[in-house]
Parts: sequence; structure tokens; C-alpha cells
Amino acid sequence: MKRLALILLRVFTAFDWPLLFILLLLTALGLTVMHSAVGSTDWRFADQSRNFVIAFFAMWAVALIPPNTLMKFAPPAYVLGVGLLLAVELFGETSKGATRWLNLGVTRIQPSEMMKIAIPLMLAWYFQRHEGQVRIRDFLFAGLLLAVPFLLIVRQPDLGTALLVFGAGFCVIYFAGLSFKLLVPVAVAGIIGVTTLVGYEEQLCQPDVDWVVLHDYQKHRVCTLLDPSSDPLGKGFHTIQSMIAVGSGGLYGKGYMKGTQTHLDFIPERTTDFIFAVYAEEFGLYGGVLILVLYGLLIARGLAIATRASSQFGRLLAGSLTMMFFIYVFVNIGMVTGILPVVGVPLPFMSYGGTALLTVGIACGMLMSINRNRGIKA
Repeated sequence: MKRLALILLRVFTAFDWPLLFILLLLTALGLTVMHSAVGSTDWRFADQSRNFVIAFFAMWAVALIPPNTLMKFAPPAYVLGVGLLLAVELFGETSKGATRWLNLGVTRIQPSEMMKIAIPLMLAWYFQRHEGQVRIRDFLFAGLLLAVPFLLIVRQPDLGTALLVFGAGFCVIYFAGLSFKLLVPVAVAGIIGVTTLVGYEEQLCQPDVDWVVLHDYQKHRVCTLLDPSSDPLGKGFHTIQSMIAVGSGGLYGKGYMKGTQTHLDFIPERTTDFIFAVYAEEFGLYGGVLILVLYGLLIARGLAIATRASSQFGRLLAGSLTMMFFIYVFVNIGMVTGILPVVGVPLPFMSYGGTALLTVGIACGMLMSINRNRGIKA
């Protein structure tokens, strides 16, 4: 009996209860919206419910692993991830014009998803080993560690996942002490680039203009963002219909399972990339504010865990995983509301997909592990 009590105590102390409470609310909202998006008889609702259960147990299992043990997994996870990305490059399966999947016989995997965890894990491990003596060459080497998987994912092509991987990795490098002054030239170049694009949109978006660094479909997405009405029944259809759905929800929304844009099949990819449009149409502005508050609380809790971590590794890992959630939410909602191009980024705990849900579950488990062991030095 005493042993059972100790096991139960260990199980319950693994959870960070404020974080778990936020996640349960997001899960309830996610399943509610998914039920409406797919209809009560669609198999995807049951599938997504199963995905949540798997992600929960993965989160719980990772929460029980001490940060010191997580550090040992960093180099093998990074090497395995890069190796699988190379295998995708050579033997991957192509679907809808992109080669992102690797068939292992018994199942298919998307190695780029695991890099969302492996990259911050590896970079946090690297800077932990150089704590107190970080030099310019260390930042350069960290940049190389980030650039290799980033470029491999871009080649698939999967710009959305590549941006998430880059964002999570860059946050580790920045939090490790990268000078803000070094970012000023990059910011200036970005402002000049956006200004040039907006000012010369008509010339740059001509079919015969090659943007060199982007594929044609990525160029079309940017041009469609600037003027969705240029191709309202083609490449601009996604953006226009999602904006109509969000706007038609008004203050209070049309009500659960009463969204006309959703149930008349005007919203494309309504269970994945554009599920926020379904939510906004049915629950309105107030519902949208509610979910943004929940995401804000999730990010605030993650940053609080990062600031209280007892090691450089824990602070960097928790900070980057938290900012990864911010990038997820910012890019997805920006994409749905027409302020960012469509790049295929899911909304955490809302969008359908087992791999993405497992990734965020593991990330939350790592946050809980760091919080649970905050008094233990690495």
C-alpha cells in the first residue's frame, strides 16, 4: 500500500497543475470545434480524440523524465532527425507536390515534425556545455546546427514547418546571449524587402518574374496575400473564404454547428490549417478573445517556468518551446485572418493531426519536467 501511494504521488507531482488546467480547457475547446467542423458522424472526431489521449500520455511520460536525462537524448535525437531528413530527401514519398513522408513499412512518419523538439533540445544542450564561456564561434556553430535541418525541410518543400523549426532554434540562440545589435541589420533588410514588395507588387507578381529563393507556389501565396481578389476562385479562395467566415461570426458567433461557411463547405482545410475560421464563425469575437487569452496564459506559464529553471539547459529549452507555441498561434491566426501568407501551420490543440499534437504534447511534458526539477542543479 505504501509503495502504491508513492507511485501515485510521483504520478501526480509530475504535472504542473496550472499548465495542465490550461491544456484541458484548450483540449475541450479543440474537440468541440472539431466535432462541429467534421460533423457528428465523421471518423476524424474519434481519431482526434484518440490523438489527444496519446498526446496526454506522452506528455505525462516526458514529464517524469528529469532534465539531466533529457540532455542525454539531445545529440542522438538531433543526429537521428537529420538522418531521417536525408532519408526523406532520397527515399521519401511525394504527396500533393511535396516530399515530406518516410515509409517505414508498418507506418509513415514525418521527420520534420520531430525536429521541432530535437533542434531546441540540441541547441540548449550545446549552450549548456559552453555555459559562461560562449564566444562568437559558438553562435556560428549553433547557427550551422540549425541551418542543416532548416534547409533540408525547405527542400521538401515545407516552408511552414521550416519556419517553426527555425523560430524555435533561433530563440535558443537569442536567449543564450546573442547581441540584439546583430539583429538590427536583419530587421532593416526585412523592412526594406517588405516595403519594396508592397510598392512594386504589380511588377514583382508578374508570372515571368522569378523570385529565385522561393518556389512558384510560395511566390503565388505571397502575391495572393497582397491582393486576394486577383484570383478569387483559385489561389485567393482560401484566404477570402476564411476571412468571410471570421467576419461573419460577429461579436457572439452564429452558434455551435451553425456556421454556414463551415457546413456549406466554403472553408477549405477546415479541420487543419483553417480550423480557427470555423471557431471564429461559430463563437464570434468573444470566443476568439477567449482562446487568445488561453494561449496567452499558456505562453505566460511557459515563460514563468523558464525563468525559474535551475540550469541554463532548462531555461533555454523552456523558453524556446514556449516561443514555439507563440509562433504556432501567431502564424496560424495571421494566416486565417489574411495578414500572413498561407504556409500550412496548424493551430495547437485545435487542428486535426496526430503528429503535430504529439509534438506539442511532448513539448508540454518537457516544460513540466523542467518545472518539477527546478530545485535540482544540472
